[in-house]
Amino acid sequence: MVTMDYEPSSAGQESYILCADCGTVISSANGSGLCVGCLRNSVDITEGIPKEAVLSFCRGCERFASPPTAWVTAQPESRELLAICLKKIARPLMKVRLIDASFVWTEPHSRRVKIKITIQKEVLANTVLQQTFVLTLVVHTGQCPQCTRLAAKNTWKATVQVRQKVTHKRTFLWLEQLILKHNAHKDTINISEKRDGLDFFYTERNLAIKMTEFLAGFVPVRVKGSEQLISSDTHSNTSNYKFTYSVEIVPVCKDDLVCLPKSQAKAWGNISPLTICSRVGNTLHLLDPMTLQQTDVSAPVYWRQPFESLATVSDLVEFIVLDVEPIGTTRGKYVLADAQVTRASSSGTQADDEGMGDDGIYHTRTHLGGILQPGDTVLGYHLTNANFNNEAFESLDANRIPNVVLVKKTYPNRRKKNRTRNWKLRSIAKEAEDVNESAANVVGRGALGRRGGLDQKNVERDYELFLRDLEEDRDMRAAINLYRADQKPEEEEDGEDVQMGGARSKPGSGMRGGKRRTGAGGARADAGGMEVEDDGMAEDAEGTEADDEDEDFPEIEMDELLEHFEEMDMGDELEGGSEVQ
Repeated sequence: MVTMDYEPSSAGQESYILCADCGTVISSANGSGLCVGCLRNSVDITEGIPKEAVLSFCRGCERFASPPTAWVTAQPESRELLAICLKKIARPLMKVRLIDASFVWTEPHSRRVKIKITIQKEVLANTVLQQTFVLTLVVHTGQCPQCTRLAAKNTWKATVQVRQKVTHKRTFLWLEQLILKHNAHKDTINISEKRDGLDFFYTERNLAIKMTEFLAGFVPVRVKGSEQLISSDTHSNTSNYKFTYSVEIVPVCKDDLVCLPKSQAKAWGNISPLTICSRVGNTLHLLDPMTLQQTDVSAPVYWRQPFESLATVSDLVEFIVLDVEPIGTTRGKYVLADAQVTRASSSGTQADDEGMGDDGIYHTRTHLGGILQPGDTVLGYHLTNANFNNEAFESLDANRIPNVVLVKKTYPNRRKKNRTRNWKLRSIAKEAEDVNESAANVVGRGALGRRGGLDQKNVERDYELFLRDLEEDRDMRAAINLYRADQKPEEEEDGEDVQMGGARSKPGSGMRGGKRRTGAGGARADAGGMEVEDDGMAEDAEGTEADDEDEDFPEIEMDELLEHFEEMDMGDELEGGSEVQ
């Protein structure tokens, strides 16, 4: 038998040819007849793709222009910046396949951004060529449209005018913290203070509408809109308008005493006409402290039949609890109880029919039975000799009007301690109205108080009371952001309670009728209502009670405080140091 070797057919063998230019052996499957090197020299797949471009950068807001009209914040050598750079050559890149793109390091001061780009393209049948090139972008600085409007004057297109016709500014201090927490001011180009509120200015109408909707979600408001024609073009039938939105906040605040007309109280669930405002959200929550009956008043219902507060927190008086006896009725956190109270200090008025005067013992029913104990200090409205110019109050039966309406528990011994607050708040930087002198006259804090120092004392008082409300109300401070305060040396903290713009506040409760009021200082406190700072320097016999610690004081835990201040779009002003502590 003869052994034969198998030889494959020549049709299955790969054939080779020589490159037409350099003579290199290449596969015959190469339809171009050229090797890779010669093919790259003769064909440029990057043809038509620009190798240089311009990158616009705004110095004001530090954003890059992203075609066609957007401006985006991007860090150096970030994915966002890479996407912006590739958009500059987006149309030519549609004809090739993008394989890779990466940054090439350049000097930061060179104002150059270089990107190494790898692309592929089929040049002939079954022939795909890959090539790498460098795109150089020159950074040109300028201003974005928002910064241009901000640098110019009177360039706003819409404004929101927020007003509340009350004697204090605590509502705006509260709104300021809500705005900061939700970053609702990020699109505002300017904030101007007015006598009864604030004005927010925007570049677009929809941003102003968004602000009005934000405010309506937290406080009961009434919104009215108007527009003013600035210019018009009859040829193109286009017009330019400025829009103004007036936002009026309900002039009833938390802890206010309200007296409803009888017909209105009967229509709202037959509630007692004499109520207190327990909470303010997007509706008013009215509470009858004698029966724990509640009713919610929405903004549309209120503005159909508006009413005003009978008394405000500036009329609160300190009482000492002598005895508390719960009667068993509860509703949520409220517990109905009978209480015996007496005034913390005498007002010096004449005696009543029983010869007891203001220093007597008053029996009342209160909703604070769950938190009051004998010896506690509580704030309330003293209605025994009160005189109100209110038709609804005058129509009430005098025998059914309580002598005292208790509102909330307070902690005067806590404030007599020489301690600083371990927390602080953030504040929005604003432009004061009618400030013609130097900026040194612009003082105050929070959302208000920068009108040339005209109402500095009232703003300091309102701000201090606002801080105390945050300390004593867990639910209230849970809705905002608190920040850790920088600790100061002990020698600076000794002898200080709360510093307000350099002024040292003296020990005391800060309410009319407080324990530390003596002599002329106490008389002025009763005559002028609420005071935050004591005028007298001497301590009375009750000063030793300051050493007693309130065990049930709602302490602000460290885990409630945020560690660092967040970056803000506007030039925010930090309330720190001696201004808040």
